[in-house]
Amino acid sequence: MWKHISLNRLLDSVASGLSGPPALAFAPAISLGAFWLGGEGALVAAALGLPVVIAGVAVIAVRTHLRTGPHGPSDGLLTLDAFASRMEEMFNQTDANVENSACMIVALDDYSDFLDLHGNSAANHLTAQFSKRVLSVIRTQDIVTRLDQNKIAIGLNPAQQLDLEACIQLSGRIQSVVEDPITLNGAGIYVSCSIGFCLLSNMAKGAYEEWIDAASAALSEAQRNGPSTIRAFSSDTRRRSRIQANLRKEFDAALDSGEIRPWFQPQISTDTGRVTGFEALARWEHPQKGMLSPQVFLPFAEQAELMERLGQAMRHHAFAAMRDWDRAGVVVPKIGVNFSSDELRDPTLIDRLKWELDQNDLTPDRLAVEVLETVFSRRPDDVITRNVTSLSKLGCCIDLDDFGTGHTSIASIKRFDVSRIKIDRSFVAKADRDASQQQLVSAILTMAERLSLETLAEVLETKGEHALIAQLGCDHV
Repeated sequence: MWKHISLNRLLDSVASGLSGPPALAFAPAISLGAFWLGGEGALVAAALGLPVVIAGVAVIAVRTHLRTGPHGPSDGLLTLDAFASRMEEMFNQTDANVENSACMIVALDDYSDFLDLHGNSAANHLTAQFSKRVLSVIRTQDIVTRLDQNKIAIGLNPAQQLDLEACIQLSGRIQSVVEDPITLNGAGIYVSCSIGFCLLSNMAKGAYEEWIDAASAALSEAQRNGPSTIRAFSSDTRRRSRIQANLRKEFDAALDSGEIRPWFQPQISTDTGRVTGFEALARWEHPQKGMLSPQVFLPFAEQAELMERLGQAMRHHAFAAMRDWDRAGVVVPKIGVNFSSDELRDPTLIDRLKWELDQNDLTPDRLAVEVLETVFSRRPDDVITRNVTSLSKLGCCIDLDDFGTGHTSIASIKRFDVSRIKIDRSFVAKADRDASQQQLVSAILTMAERLSLETLAEVLETKGEHALIAQLGCDHV
């Protein structure tokens, strides 16, 4: 990205020089030179061609201006070009023995979920407030640009007192103002942000782009460690970034080699004690690092846009297991498979799924499509909604995953023809010892009964939890 910005700056400079007043000063000299070298014909050609050239360059300049915008717009954010130019100056001119500088990148956590839940208008309001609040904390001589809707880069002006502690304190102040509630439709909405930064003194001599990339690597590490996290770039960060990059490449190959496979979690009836199905949970059987959980590899899959391939691999193994169980006479009524948003956005999903089921001699009612609750908060006319509705009409069971952690409406549950809601672990944990947890679970089960929905409590870990959930009337655990 930063090499592209440098090229834009060069083209902008050339276009500005050729289309500005200084270029007109050369017009007489060009005409005279053409006459001396080529006579009247050359003079006529120069007279006619020079305006065309100047006009063409002017068009380039206008387009460049429209693309990049003015430096220092009214919202206080620099364009990417202007920001890159200032960062390059600081990188090359700052004497680390006297002063220090830093590049910081601030990103809103769970921005895509916010967009799904509240829509574009609310997201635009959030990002406007985000930039204003960041600008209210930093110094006037510091520079800021927007890298993405939910991501801002900051260049701290060189100062003698700028060190690790100062950057951490500034990061804390940024988080404090960003995490104040934002008013939306009369209600207070809370968001958080993660921050990665790199002190200039930690960089070896090289290109300024590496400085920004280092801050980005620190941000990625912060985001991997949970929301509202701060990380500083160090040699360990560089080493971990290399490890992460290698794992991304290995993950791609692991999908082809069959190292990514499902582990099957049993779902048991509270009435009979029999297995009523399995949920296929993705695990990576890494040849050197052992068993890796989804928390390790799902971020790679999302960043590399490999979620669809992961879903196809999981269905391939899960359906093959169901076919083998049927042939062995083992009764497994249903298999639950998670479907990501990327998969549900695919307009060809239904046709592909029909083919996959047919290849394994399975009927659609043997498949439980597990969809996260946030999916149901989207607009009713998008591809995801049409696919979920089509899966239900096909005969698949629709399981609403992690119920209670999102904002699903009862109308959405009925519209999507949800078959079963899965009560999130956060409600079930210690329910046998916590009266408030019992009340929450009881309320969910009562609502499900009124809506004629089956219920499944996720991840029971103790006999006490199992006994209580069964007594309260949950169908499956």
